[in-house]
Amino acid sequence: MDNSDKISGKAHKALFFNTLAFTICFGAWMLNGVLVTYLVDNQIFDWGPVEIGWLLGIPVLTGAIFRLPAGILTDKFGGKYVYGLLLLLCAIPMFLLSYANSFFSFALASFGFGLTGVSFAIGIAFTSVWYPARWQGRALGIFGAGNAGAALTTLFAPTLLNMLTGNGANLEGWRTLPQIYAGGLALMGVIFLLFTENKKPEANNKTLRELLAPLKNEQVWRFGLYYFLVFGCFVAFSQWLVPYFVNVYYLPLVTAGFLAAMFSFPSGVIRALGGWMSDKFGARSVMYWVLGLSVIVSLMLIVPKMDIYSPGKGIMAKRAGTVTAITPESIVVGDVVYSLNSKEGKLANVEDQVMIWPAKEIWHEPTVKLNDQVSKKQLIAKGVTRIYFQANIWVFAVLVIIIGSVWGIGKAAVYKHIPTFFPNEVGVVGGMVGVLGGLGGFLCPIIFGYLLEGTGLWTSCWFFMFLLSLICLFWMIKAIRKKEREEVPKHILDYH
Repeated sequence: MDNSDKISGKAHKALFFNTLAFTICFGAWMLNGVLVTYLVDNQIFDWGPVEIGWLLGIPVLTGAIFRLPAGILTDKFGGKYVYGLLLLLCAIPMFLLSYANSFFSFALASFGFGLTGVSFAIGIAFTSVWYPARWQGRALGIFGAGNAGAALTTLFAPTLLNMLTGNGANLEGWRTLPQIYAGGLALMGVIFLLFTENKKPEANNKTLRELLAPLKNEQVWRFGLYYFLVFGCFVAFSQWLVPYFVNVYYLPLVTAGFLAAMFSFPSGVIRALGGWMSDKFGARSVMYWVLGLSVIVSLMLIVPKMDIYSPGKGIMAKRAGTVTAITPESIVVGDVVYSLNSKEGKLANVEDQVMIWPAKEIWHEPTVKLNDQVSKKQLIAKGVTRIYFQANIWVFAVLVIIIGSVWGIGKAAVYKHIPTFFPNEVGVVGGMVGVLGGLGGFLCPIIFGYLLEGTGLWTSCWFFMFLLSLICLFWMIKAIRKKEREEVPKHILDYH
């Protein structure tokens, strides 16, 4: 093993501080998912689904659009100073959020602290520079486990809000929460500047034009679309699931936050496993499974909670005659007896039952009265079909955890590609892929809000996930087939 392939203690130290800082930044980045839901639920602000979608998306937008310049700065100057100063800078708008009194001021402060989202591009570049190629997948996977910061916010922030507001007795106490987060960011910034060592890529003297050259490659944009799904949608649902559980399943905020954390936490932690799997089996193989499972699970989540009454199979008179008897079980016309399905009421208390599969009940309701004259083929009893689907909360939660974990593995698989194909431009390429992923986190809550407003269905967001997953899978298959036709060596295809 040559010196370039050795792993030093300094590398692990850098990885530890990078991951810790990323966890804190990610937790702060996801704050609005809990905070906005709390403020609306307690009628402190009168914001609708579209406004909520914008407030969830604005911090993610900032974290997306500034990832590319952050990656460039990290390649140029090293991660120590860029990361440390970022943490200190973001503490300011986070603190100012506590003084927000309108949608505009809340949005403005959210745009500011959304810079915490660029920590990913900085951390990716500052982690990869310490590790050889054989360890890149694992190192970046471990760093990416900082996504679990989202789970920490959804898990603990609702409880903190209840404590700070005296369980709703003093609602203005919510303003202390952003101040606590601001203090955490500032403290982490000081620690990072004091205890980390700076390091830059070997080829760090390129011009800006040379650094940006890889962005002409179609691979970068394809990886970016994958990341739009596995990271951007993860970010979106880390916030969107809180109001989802509150509105669809009528859960209190603390319980909704706990279940949302059950989505976020495994997805963040399992990213390290995704890095190992990408090193072991190849990123391409891993992405096939990720995209395929994303299509299947999102398809299963599309079906909404529903209670439908629909016309069923009715009964028509076989011949003309007079109605001589009507009972719950039959109708008699002349000398012909027509049997009816009576309503049994087996779906009478369905809300109190645990139902996994859809259930139905079919019955007949007479459309004629006693002594009515009926003609041949006249409808004498209409059919009624009731279909009920509970969308059981525990089945839903398990499916959500599965798709979140699948996306967590996918996040590591996407980023395994970058140091393999662009070893000296990890900051730039990782930043651009991160921009596209971050845009997913920004756009998806807004899209979800408009879909909910337009369809009235909370599950419309999963239909969007299904289409997006399908597009990613087809583009990947097409690209791989094209590469195979060009006879690219197998060791490159394994990463592709």
